[in-house]
Amino acid sequence: MVRIFGILAGLFFAVAVLWSFVVGAITFAEEGMPKSVERSFHKHPKEVHFASDGPFGNFDKQQLQRGFQVYKEVCSACHSLRLVAFRDLRQLGYNEAEVKAIAKGFQVPGLDPSTGEVNTRPGLPTDYFPKPFANDIAARAANNNAIPPDLSLMTKARHDGPAYVYSLLTGFTEQEGYKNEKGEELLKKFPDAKTPDGLHFNPYFANLNLAMAPPLTGEGQVTFGDGTKSTVPQMAKDVAAFLVWTAEPKLAKRHQTGWPVLLFLIVLTGLAYAAYQNVWRDKKH
Repeated sequence: MVRIFGILAGLFFAVAVLWSFVVGAITFAEEGMPKSVERSFHKHPKEVHFASDGPFGNFDKQQLQRGFQVYKEVCSACHSLRLVAFRDLRQLGYNEAEVKAIAKGFQVPGLDPSTGEVNTRPGLPTDYFPKPFANDIAARAANNNAIPPDLSLMTKARHDGPAYVYSLLTGFTEQEGYKNEKGEELLKKFPDAKTPDGLHFNPYFANLNLAMAPPLTGEGQVTFGDGTKSTVPQMAKDVAAFLVWTAEPKLAKRHQTGWPVLLFLIVLTGLAYAAYQNVWRDKKH
């Protein structure tokens, strides 16, 4: 009797699971994925191309210097680059004196040699870029309770990283009247989705609302040394290219090394196959 009861109970649960699966499949076929504000109005990154793209990509040093200038004059007020040392800027084409001058323009944590107390001092080429805030509490207090992320690996930490950074910086817009690709107006479809006070609407951000105000405010915000016109799209693209370098500074060297290695492996494979054919030619049955 117990065995029969166990079989019936198992059969009941199996039928229940199968029924749930069938009902769920029918509902999904009829209604599709559950809709939400983010899924309906979040945009994928814009299409943008960089010199470092593709297997033959290389860095444009002038663009990287412009991007660093945007970071230094705009982004460094809130965002750190904790994995980048000042001396690494030599890779962008700066000479030793320029690197020393750049480092000296930053205040980094130090120690008073006579008292041992913590203080600040001008940076040295061997120092890493300092954090803009003393701690997370200070960062939250200055940024509407949000901690600005470190940008060292940002283009590798986000899907379509360079395009994501570019799109985010150029994507701030008014929420009122904003429509998605289907022509649906956000606030008419989701009246409760109004951006809270203190946040800023950006359809390229995952939940559409950012604590960060638009950092690039208009043409001429940064004066580039090479004479390039500093429009918002230009500054956004340049700083995105710079962040590609901070995330993968050896990208160009990796490309240069990879192709000879690949050619060597192809030739080696051909030689190995030829040797195999020669050694085993008379041994095959």
